[in-house]
Amino acid sequence: MLQTDKCISFSDLGDCIYAHVREISGTNACNFNLKWVHIAISNLKKHLQTYHMFSERMMQHYLDEFCYKLNRRYFGQKLFDRLIVASIYPYWQDCG
Repeated sequence: MLQTDKCISFSDLGDCIYAHVREISGTNACNFNLKWVHIAISNLKKHLQTYHMFSERMMQHYLDEFCYKLNRRYFGQKLFDRLIVASIYPYWQDCG
């Protein structure tokens, strides 16, 4: 499901995705719903500035790294434990 504003550049996305919800940008509800989209885009721009020279060929890797970090931003103290579990999981599956 994709949630966007009613910009005309998003009009052809209905063929590519399962559900497309379009909201008017000026309403308070939309500002609340799209708030995290704007924060994520702003954080992505800041993240990409750390690479002084990046190529279009490597862009997918940069986006993957950003998504990985974004999805794990609330792990905090559990991050090390999750890393240990992820590193031994393939070996544990072979033994079972």
